[in-house]
Amino acid sequence: MATMQAAVFLEPGKIALREKPIPDVGSGDALIRITTTTICGTDIHILKGEYPVQPGLTIGHEPVGVIEKLGSNVSGYQEGQRVIAGAICPSFHSYACQDGCASQDGQAHGHGYKPMGGWRFGNTIDGTQAEYVLVPDAQANLAPIPAGLSDDQVLMCPDIMSTGFAGAEHANIKIGDIVAVFAQGPIGLCATAGARLRGASTIIVIDGLDERLAIARHMGADATLNFRQCDVVDEILRLTGGRGVDASIEALGTQATFEAALRVLKPGGTLSSLGVYSSDLHIPLGAFAAGLGDHHIVTSLCPGGKERMRRLMSVIETGRVDLSHLVTHRFKLSEIEAAYDMFGHQRDGVLKVAINP
Repeated sequence: MATMQAAVFLEPGKIALREKPIPDVGSGDALIRITTTTICGTDIHILKGEYPVQPGLTIGHEPVGVIEKLGSNVSGYQEGQRVIAGAICPSFHSYACQDGCASQDGQAHGHGYKPMGGWRFGNTIDGTQAEYVLVPDAQANLAPIPAGLSDDQVLMCPDIMSTGFAGAEHANIKIGDIVAVFAQGPIGLCATAGARLRGASTIIVIDGLDERLAIARHMGADATLNFRQCDVVDEILRLTGGRGVDASIEALGTQATFEAALRVLKPGGTLSSLGVYSSDLHIPLGAFAAGLGDHHIVTSLCPGGKERMRRLMSVIETGRVDLSHLVTHRFKLSEIEAAYDMFGHQRDGVLKVAINP
């Protein structure tokens, strides 16, 4: 039996490289030889045991690669073709998909559907931090990479770019709006770029690292606030003349950032939450206006499917946004444990690491 190297979750605190069989290809599947993948903040939650997955599972959900083998029912693609697939790989058969929410394409779970059901890679099936990955429902999920685009240019599309842009899309941003984006990690930076594309006239970003704030200006931010140096809520209210922002995007997943995003929101504004939270949230009475502020609070899970991926790559291909500079470090798959150590501890100014089998 042919085998491959894969990064496997063993127990909380330990992800290690192991030998696994190369997957068999079913009629609706595609086997992708991974050329580039990366580590996501969600993978760190898995490593810490904050998000449970089965021991022995291959981790990772951001595939860029080449079609190695196609299932007999998959048409319109060729072996050897460069492709990506979204971190969320829906079947488009489920009730959730047909109701317009493809990211929640899960299997029946108790009396309903399990949240994040559409997230399969590195969650319910083997993921992408390996030499090969099996893409289910390939006809719905494989997106050809346009000629001339590098792996680095499209590496953010499967998750980071799709998630960050969804945060801006779901924030109901209108032309001329004032938007605050809390946290400028990779997803927050993509949310900043998305807010600019949506027509925001003033984008205020918040982070604790000046180097990330500098990158945010490149992505479209108009004002940058270091939360270590000022009271962010007071400063945003000052910048908006006490009016508050039309939309705030929370891209970290902590009580502090969620609460601040709510406190700076105008009556009738939208709080778009992208963070993955590892503990219960508490909504302060005053910031929530006792439930009478006409606020909208929305959450988003990374939209997937081949049409979403095509649209994102089109934005890159036409030069509307460039995310390749978010890749700050490179590791071989054989160095995956060192890559997790650096990314998990946020050393050396790391934003995203490229993993090359």
